Parts: sequence; C-alpha cells; structure tokens
Amino acid sequence: MATNFDIVDDELDDVGDDRGGRPRGGRPVRGRGGPPTGPGGRRFGAVRRRVCAFCVDKVKFIDHKAVDVLSRYVTERGKIRPRRKTSTCARHQRELSVAIKRARYLALLTYVGGTQG
Repeated sequence: MATNFDIVDDELDDVGDDRGGRPRGGRPVRGRGGPPTGPGGRRFGAVRRRVCAFCVDKVKFIDHKAVDVLSRYVTERGKIRPRRKTSTCARHQRELSVAIKRARYLALLTYVGGTQG
C-alpha cells in the first residue's frame, strides 16, 4: 500500500509550470533587467551621473537670503524639489531644505504658489 510520502519527485516538478518561468511571487522584477539593446549596450545611450551644483562651486553655506538661488529648487506650487530632480547631494539637499524653510518663515519665499483664477 502506497502512502502519501511515496510520491515520486518527478511528479512534483510539473506543478506550477504554467507561470511562464517567472520567479515566485507573482509580479515580475522591476528595474534594469532585460537584454541590453543598441550598439553601446544601453537602450538610450550613455547615462552620465549629474553632480551636485553646490559641490562643484564648493559652497560652504547655503544662504537663506539668496532667493534667486533658492527659487530654482522650489516648484511653482511652492514644493521643495526632490534630489533626483535637482541632482544635489544629500548633504546639500538637507541644507537647501533648511534654507528654503527659513526663507519662507521670513516671507522671502512663499509657502504656496500663485492662486488660480
């Protein structure tokens, strides 16, 4: 008499083959996977890493009174632009956000953008 433990391993391998060879978990892995295309191996050409504008200029302190500099890092709605959009380093992004908040407090920058209407 055969028990449940006498099942051959070959019968278990056929389970789950209808998933298309994707790894377990249901969703495909996001990111830069996949075959590279194009002559250089990249899809859209060479990607250069942008450098921090404050590091290039060797800025030691981001002044909260320099409104023209700070306004480049604020959207038209008044939000602080993220690092991935402005390409600033983490250290200068922290200093930049403090300077923007100080300028807002002193009414040099607005908290919100212009009104519609």
